[in-house]
Amino acid sequence: MKAAGVQFNPEISLKDENVKRCVKMIEEAGENEARLIVFPECAITGYAFDSRAEVELYAESIPGPLTGTVTSPCRKLNVFVILGLVEQVGRQLFNAAVFIGPDGLIGKYRKIHLPYQGLDRFVDHGDEPFKVYRTDLGSIGVNICYDSFFPESSRVLSLMGAELVALPTNWAQGVQFYSDHLIQTRALENHVNYIAVNRIGAEKGFTFYGRSKIIDYAGKVLAEASSGKEEIIYADIDLPAARNKRVVRIPGEWEVDLNRDRRPSFYHLIAEE
Repeated sequence: MKAAGVQFNPEISLKDENVKRCVKMIEEAGENEARLIVFPECAITGYAFDSRAEVELYAESIPGPLTGTVTSPCRKLNVFVILGLVEQVGRQLFNAAVFIGPDGLIGKYRKIHLPYQGLDRFVDHGDEPFKVYRTDLGSIGVNICYDSFFPESSRVLSLMGAELVALPTNWAQGVQFYSDHLIQTRALENHVNYIAVNRIGAEKGFTFYGRSKIIDYAGKVLAEASSGKEEIIYADIDLPAARNKRVVRIPGEWEVDLNRDRRPSFYHLIAEE
């Protein structure tokens, strides 16, 4: 499967313009034969808001206007898209990502782990469990940005059968080691393909550094974006290979099985409140 990571600079509060640009990039990636197209966190709204009231101005329901708009190019090009936005449900607000395919909305993910920065200061914690989506492409799970700090997030998706984890992010200057080390570790420790898509540009003191990456199940970098420009990166990903958690270096001498070798009876502390 050919995947694409769309690294771009959304303009804060210019929601309609951001949607138009996303559609254009979906068309470009689709014409280059990408089947899965992943955008950054909050790609539609921007991130560095100063109040909950301000965030609420740009939130929308799922399904809603965005899902309807994005379904059209997905259907036309037979592609799947994961895209960050702010979801509103009654009085609740969520940092969310939608998963849209040729037949419309496949699902959504609400960010479970929230740092105290940007709009995450004002939205609600995700209230739905992790989920793996079985699609024509393969089995795909979604995390958002800070979720990757908690290895349980990727591990749960892996145990549920994910062959690929998509991670829309908004990583800012000063934490480049996230791109250097964090996502490769999540891919390797779970034997799962990984695509982390960051943004660029500046908002209210935050400067985002790009360097989006596509990683295979062995931790190998398949594609990496630059640190300062909008671009689309592509890589061919072997999803079925991620299903086999048994790695044999030397038969009978050097073998590991990332599922069989787990010892969950010793992990109880992790799940305590």
